[in-house]
Amino acid sequence: MRLLHTSDWHLGHSLYDTSREAEHSAFLAWLLDTLAAREVDALLVAGDIFDTSNPSAEAQASWYEFVAQARQRCPNLDVVVIGGNHDSAARLDAPDPLLTALGVRVVGGLTRSRDDRGLERLLVPLHDARGQVGAWVAAVPYLRPADLPLLPDEAGDRLIEGVRAVYAEVLDGARARRQPGQALVAMGHCYMVGTELSELSERRILGGNQHALPVDLFPEDVAYAALGHLHKAQRVGGREGVRYSGSPLPLSLSEASYVHQVLLVDLEGEHLASVESVRVPRQAEILRVPERGAPAMDLAAVVKALQALPPAEAGMVEWKRPYLEVCVELPRPEPALRRQVEAALEGKAARLVKITPQYTGTGLSLAESRPGPSLKDRTPEDVFRARHARYYEVPPEPALLEAFHELLTQVQEDAS
Repeated sequence: MRLLHTSDWHLGHSLYDTSREAEHSAFLAWLLDTLAAREVDALLVAGDIFDTSNPSAEAQASWYEFVAQARQRCPNLDVVVIGGNHDSAARLDAPDPLLTALGVRVVGGLTRSRDDRGLERLLVPLHDARGQVGAWVAAVPYLRPADLPLLPDEAGDRLIEGVRAVYAEVLDGARARRQPGQALVAMGHCYMVGTELSELSERRILGGNQHALPVDLFPEDVAYAALGHLHKAQRVGGREGVRYSGSPLPLSLSEASYVHQVLLVDLEGEHLASVESVRVPRQAEILRVPERGAPAMDLAAVVKALQALPPAEAGMVEWKRPYLEVCVELPRPEPALRRQVEAALEGKAARLVKITPQYTGTGLSLAESRPGPSLKDRTPEDVFRARHARYYEVPPEPALLEAFHELLTQVQEDAS
């Protein structure tokens, strides 16, 4: 049977106040086409459907529209979704009766009940093209500390061992239900040992880096573990069958170089046969001037580089225009910085989303810059010059000093 593993959609995300709604719509349409064209038997979505716990009406509409279209286009498709750390577990679980009737299993959060229905909802059979059960999924959502069992002090790291206990319980439940020839599949939204995250858009969840989870959380009889949370697609612990699919869109400017993909997972009986990466078409590129890794450029060089960018094509839709980050080396203050950058971009295809100043000063604090005299022994101009030198290598210009003294005089007069 064939699975498609994806995660970290972050519906409702915006990049520096620029909506990604059109890009997400294009991805979901492409995903529907891929599910049908590649004859996928089951779709696994490993958390972070939404960007926030209180998503917009538009983001929720995109999610429900996708579910409805997936059911129409692929009537026999099994869909299993778990909640992530960005999702509201209660919000995902609220429409459970309706989604279950549609054959969609959503596990927003961990629940416990006396009749073991809390465990049952985490165990999902997956059906192959003949309609036979080909695998069982242990669908574990993002685990918060309150979800974990209380363990004695001698158990070791309580968070890690608590997570291990939850996964062991759910995997044991799946093992008890599967028959010979049926694969064991796990889903999780977590941060694993030895992985690489994007500092600008991901968090070290569940206690931080010191509580990263070991790969032996998934024993060798787990044919495939579909993970979410990290936006960079990667294997865990060198194991072919323990994977982060990564996000389908770059969710920060630093993720421009990532391979954004979904994973097609083929199972043969109880075993993993192959994993294929399928690239998600990028609708809007991310540019940086200068390019990442290139030497820093002053404002004059940046303006020249911006003027050399390609012009906007006639009829180009706004949401497909490339995002642009401009990094400028500043040896002195540039009050007209944004105006000059925007002027250089007139008629260009790129749309400015961020200006990143790169200061050339000492970077030293006031105490570090001139050790010795205390603050009360320094004049206001001394403090101003030290602050200026922290960011800029060029001394303050006479006009700037004059403006500072005018403000200082006004403050002193108002205080007298």
